[in-house]
Amino acid sequence: MTRIILTGCNGMMGHMIRDIVKEDSEAEIVAGIDLSDEGTNSFPVFSSIEKCDIAADAIIDFSTPKILDELLRYSIEKQIPIVLCTTGYTEEQLAQIEAASEKTAVLKSANMSLGINTLLKLVQDAARVFAAEGYDVEILEKHHNQKLDAPSGTALALADSVNEAMGNPYEYVYDRSQRREKRDKKELGISAVRGGTIVGEHDVIFAGKDEVITFSHTAYSKAVFGKGAVSAAKYLKGKATGRYDMADVIAANQS
Repeated sequence: MTRIILTGCNGMMGHMIRDIVKEDSEAEIVAGIDLSDEGTNSFPVFSSIEKCDIAADAIIDFSTPKILDELLRYSIEKQIPIVLCTTGYTEEQLAQIEAASEKTAVLKSANMSLGINTLLKLVQDAARVFAAEGYDVEILEKHHNQKLDAPSGTALALADSVNEAMGNPYEYVYDRSQRREKRDKKELGISAVRGGTIVGEHDVIFAGKDEVITFSHTAYSKAVFGKGAVSAAKYLKGKATGRYDMADVIAANQS
């Protein structure tokens, strides 16, 4: 049984993870962290993680970058592995996460979906075939109209996967409206759409002469992110200090 502390337990993703864990015989939420207690939880809720005195095997964070300091401090002090699902971290915070992984087990992913994390590997393989032959690479992502950041962290992760596979030759281009020139071969275009209630769509396009190959992922519900987060928490239980990602979870599931 994996005992989980859930930060942001009363948010939309918190509610979703609570429902997922109810159906999982291998996981249990033992405490929640949120500004207020709705009174409907089967576990105690604390206004900050520093007040939590419940033993646990992992922390799942779906809250806000604002509380990263206290989350990492608690994880290190209690030696409880942490799954960071929140997006929108600054460069300084990303460096802070890397430093913390030298003192505790940290799993962070731009996207918790098992499908997206499999796609990250597939586009690397595709890049070695198509980009190597001069195909242009473009990424299109679509999200709901309430999303604050653009492009999405997932789009950037997909771009990084392609770039790394080819030895990092690409320049990321987010807006061509001010460019009056032909597309450079070493451009990797990333476009963002914001509208309605789109949960998340990502297309990675390899466009060559007379053919186009597109890898697509569509999330119809945010439950895919919750399921990935719970899988990550179960994987991280008992893991040694270090930096982990969803590729590790997928590899463990395949073994």
